[in-house]
Amino acid sequence: MESVFDAQGNQKLVTRIEKLTPITLSEWGKMTVSQMMEHCQQPIKVAYGTLNLKSNWMSFLFGKMMKKKLLESKPFAHNMPTVKQFKIEHEPDFETAKKELIALVTTFATEGHASIKNVKHPFFGEMTMEEWDELQWKHLDHHLKQFGV
Repeated sequence: MESVFDAQGNQKLVTRIEKLTPITLSEWGKMTVSQMMEHCQQPIKVAYGTLNLKSNWMSFLFGKMMKKKLLESKPFAHNMPTVKQFKIEHEPDFETAKKELIALVTTFATEGHASIKNVKHPFFGEMTMEEWDELQWKHLDHHLKQFGV
């Protein structure tokens, strides 16, 4: 699997994001391209420690099981449920969302593992750098494929 921390792998993600336009349509789901780019920023912000989510009883009961399922080698399923804090209901400015997503993604490559400030995920619990890497890559890849790039 590619890595968000590897300069070449990271650049592949950035190149795909750069191909998005304000009129890029999704192949599934309800988000617009701008909403998707802002949505993709949220899990990165959790990793960077700039978005703090509270754990709850659901995470205690199901977090480890969900982490294991998401870390399986197969891609994420279409139309998976979205954490309410990651749902983007408004229509973000396209250029701003794109610029901010690229900046957040690029930080993985420039700062490496030091970019991850939150070793304990609020839903999945303790996470290794490899698990953070894989989940971030798979999430970004999932949504970029959703929009055909």
